[in-house]
Amino acid sequence: MYRQGDVLIVPVAEEAVPPHIPGTPGEARDGRGRLVLALGEVTGHAHAVTGPGRLVREPGPFGPMVLQLPEGGRVVHEEHAAITLPKGWYRVVRQREYLPGAVRIVAD
Repeated sequence: MYRQGDVLIVPVAEEAVPPHIPGTPGEARDGRGRLVLALGEVTGHAHAVTGPGRLVREPGPFGPMVLQLPEGGRVVHEEHAAITLPKGWYRVVRQREYLPGAVRIVAD
C-alpha cells in the first residue's frame, strides 16, 4: 500500500480486476504526458504517474480509480517525494473529509 498526500494507492491482484472495468476509460494525461491521479484545486500541483499505463475512473464523485502499470512507474508531486511502483494493477482512492451535512474530496 502506498500513500502520497491525500492519494492512497493499493495493489490489487490482476484476477480481481474485471475483464471490462466499468467507468470512464482514458489516459487522463496532462501536458507533460503524466497520468494525473489528483489535481490540486488550490495549488495546481498534481499527483501523477510517469511512464506507460492506463487509468480508469469509476463513476460517481467518490468513485475510485483503477491504474494499470504494465512496466511499473513513479508517482510524482511537486511537494512530495516520488514513489516507485512495480508493474501491476492498483486501486487509487482520494482521501475524503466530513463536513457537517456533507462529505467531500480533500482539496489540495
